[in-house]
Amino acid sequence: MIWFVALGSAVGGVTRYLLGGLVQQATRGTFPIGTLIINVTGSFLLGFIFRYAADSAAITPEVRAMLTIGFCGGYTTFSTFSYETVRLIEDGELFRASAYVLLSVALSVSGAMLGLAAGRELLVLRRH
Repeated sequence: MIWFVALGSAVGGVTRYLLGGLVQQATRGTFPIGTLIINVTGSFLLGFIFRYAADSAAITPEVRAMLTIGFCGGYTTFSTFSYETVRLIEDGELFRASAYVLLSVALSVSGAMLGLAAGRELLVLRRH
């Protein structure tokens, strides 16, 4: 089980590094949009996997751990989010820091809800 989690963490971390960097470079701004996108898509993916895996034998416990604890744990960036929020506050960017916190929480929770719904819908489709 540990190797499954380790593999997922490695792939998730590399994916976060590459995707977050590409997004941030493409936007060329100081707003941490790369981290925001990572957190929202990671929340969606975690919700989707949990819902799908809970009601399907298609995902083994090992693969579920690799995808949720491993990949999603390595991919999402809550500690980075916290640090970037503090940096915005320290730089006097209170409005931007507030917007970042509000958007991160609201969109990530929405992402998890949408992921759960998508997993449920996939299960319905597979049963028909």
